[in-house]
Amino acid sequence: MSPVTLVDKTATTYVAGHRGLAGSAIWRRLAADGWTDLVGRTRAEVDLLDRAAVDAFFDAVRPTTVVVAAAKVGGIGANVAQPYEFLSENLRLQVNLLDAALRTGVDRLLFLGSSCAYPRLAPQPMSEDYLLDGRLEPTNEGYALAKVAGLVQVAAARHQYGRRWISALPCNLYGPGDDFSTGRSHVLAAMVRRYVEAHEQGLEQIVCWGSGRPRREFMHVDDLADAVAFLLEHYDDDPPVNVGTGCDLTVAEIAATVAGAVGYRGTTGWDTTKPDGMPRKLLDVSRLTGLGWRASVPFADGVASTVEWYRSHRDSSPPRGR
Repeated sequence: MSPVTLVDKTATTYVAGHRGLAGSAIWRRLAADGWTDLVGRTRAEVDLLDRAAVDAFFDAVRPTTVVVAAAKVGGIGANVAQPYEFLSENLRLQVNLLDAALRTGVDRLLFLGSSCAYPRLAPQPMSEDYLLDGRLEPTNEGYALAKVAGLVQVAAARHQYGRRWISALPCNLYGPGDDFSTGRSHVLAAMVRRYVEAHEQGLEQIVCWGSGRPRREFMHVDDLADAVAFLLEHYDDDPPVNVGTGCDLTVAEIAATVAGAVGYRGTTGWDTTKPDGMPRKLLDVSRLTGLGWRASVPFADGVASTVEWYRSHRDSSPPRGR
């Protein structure tokens, strides 16, 4: 691994997607760590699908460091319903951002990929070496392909132009700032909303998608933000870096944890006509732990605080990823 040149925390740093789940947490963490010139733009201010608007923004602001946390995101239902949009929009916003960053000389860039980029039947836990080594999960193939393309583009910028750009692959995220809305939310956020509603309405049972048997790794978004800050200052090498906890649970166990945090006393049923997605997604985090970083938020504590956050913010408009 190349020695990491000191990152200038006073230089302009652009967090793309700064109002989304990941981006807002990264913004909070960088600000707390002393990054003094953070820049963000809403979709209304700079539409990342508009290449001319992105170019104009980079020409005007000239950031030194960029964190690409912007993406079109959604749960399994949204991905199945809109595979074209998940592929097209994510490809376009990534290419627009990375091309503008390259053209304007951005020195340090971190691209957030996703554990969805791994093959459906990758050996578990999934090492970074397993990327591009098999067919993707069909239920989110469009999104996953876009993320794979971003990883390849970052690597190409390193090899061809010598840029100090890196990629991180987070596991499933949850926490404050998530999108809890019907139709767009990921599995844990959807569970929080549904169990809170079922508890308040006195429902005796709620029914969740799938069988409950797939295993998933969840990490609190504050841990991701801490890892991003760590990698910006300690990592400069070609391979992407997995960011996760190294532990997983069945979807049924996750549902039980959410129900307990909510105080729901009813039962949970499972609709096996709905897709499960990948049978298991657990990251091999040995590369990151070897650098000296580990996740610190216990899952039960993180879920409890997320439930509390949702209850106090549910009337707010859901955030957007870009």
